[in-house]
Amino acid sequence: MDALPLSLCKDLRTTMRKQKKVSESYVIMTELVLPNDTNTLHNLMGGKMMHWMDIVSAIAAQKHSNRIVVTASVDNVSFRESIKLGNVVTLEAKVTRAFSSSMEVHIVVYAEDIPSGTKVLSNQAFFTFVAVDQSGKAIDVPEAIPETEEEIKLYDGALRRRQLRLVLAGRMKPSEANELKSIFDIKESVQG
Repeated sequence: MDALPLSLCKDLRTTMRKQKKVSESYVIMTELVLPNDTNTLHNLMGGKMMHWMDIVSAIAAQKHSNRIVVTASVDNVSFRESIKLGNVVTLEAKVTRAFSSSMEVHIVVYAEDIPSGTKVLSNQAFFTFVAVDQSGKAIDVPEAIPETEEEIKLYDGALRRRQLRLVLAGRMKPSEANELKSIFDIKESVQG
C-alpha cells in the first residue's frame, strides 16, 4: 500500500483535530485587594492586576489544551475604573479561538465594593498562550467551538487580532494580513 502524500496527511490531521467548546475553558477567579496589593493612593497596582490576569487566563488555556502553556503576548489592557483597597476583584477568562498551537484568551475584570453594593467593569484584555510539551516545544491544541452569540463574535474577531499581533511583532507583513485589509477595505494596487 502506498503512503499518503504529505499534503493529504496534513489535511486529514486538520479535519481530525480534536474540538472543545469555548465554555469548557471558562474560569472565574476571585481576589480581595489587601494593603500589600495597593499603591500610595490605595488603589490596586497595575502589575498586580496583570499578574492575576495572567494566572486566570493561563488556567483557561490549560483547561482548553490540557497542556502546559506559556504566555506569548498580551494585547492592550484597558484600565477603565480604579480598584480600591478592600474591593473584591472577579476575573473571568475563556479561550476565544485556538490556532495550531496558540490560543487567544479573553479576560474581563470586575471590581465590587460589597458594603456599598456596587460592582463595575474594571478591565478587559486578550492574552495569547502557546501549548508546549515537557521540553518546551509547541504542540497542537483542540479547535475552539463557540456556541453563544458573544462567543461567536469573539471567535470571529480573533483572526484579525492575531494578524495585528503578528504584524506588530514583525512576524507577518502587513500585505499578508488579509483579515485586516478587509476591515479597512484596502485594495491591492495592480502594477501593469
